[in-house]
Amino acid sequence: MTDYQLMIDSQPYDCMAPELNALRKAAANLYRRFNREEEDEQRILLQALVGELAEGAFICPPFQCSYGRHISLGLGSFINMGATLLDNAPIRIGAGVMIGPNVQIYTAAHALDADERLAGVETALPVTIEDRVWIGGGAILLPGITIGREAIVGAGAVVSKDVPAGARVVGNPARILPPKQRL
Repeated sequence: MTDYQLMIDSQPYDCMAPELNALRKAAANLYRRFNREEEDEQRILLQALVGELAEGAFICPPFQCSYGRHISLGLGSFINMGATLLDNAPIRIGAGVMIGPNVQIYTAAHALDADERLAGVETALPVTIEDRVWIGGGAILLPGITIGREAIVGAGAVVSKDVPAGARVVGNPARILPPKQRL
């Protein structure tokens, strides 16, 4: 099995494998062009970069990603400037999602053992953001989590566990607020 296939299957893989380096370089070429192009050209470059870009969905530059091809952006969803999406595994963003500036979404996790980590062993777990979610600026979503429909992630939150539908979470690590408490 190739390192790419291992990565997609959420199995340990060599993050420094030449095939993965080549794919990351190709994605970097596209997102760098996207970041400096005029608006008319940006949509074309986004369609070439991301796996799925639904009608009305958009990402504001500057934007960075690992591969791009594993990002799915639903109908009318919006990612504000400064986003970093490490899409070593799928990042599925539903319809009507609003993502604030400087949000980071990570699917990649390095090995905890130092020798394995230094050898490039990594695992990737998908991140899912369901419909009508709002993620505040500067939030960080860690590998393997799901944000439920209509949930709100407060600015600066570090989300390490699944967020139930309709919940509001804040803090580091993110914790659920009581229903009537303001963000």
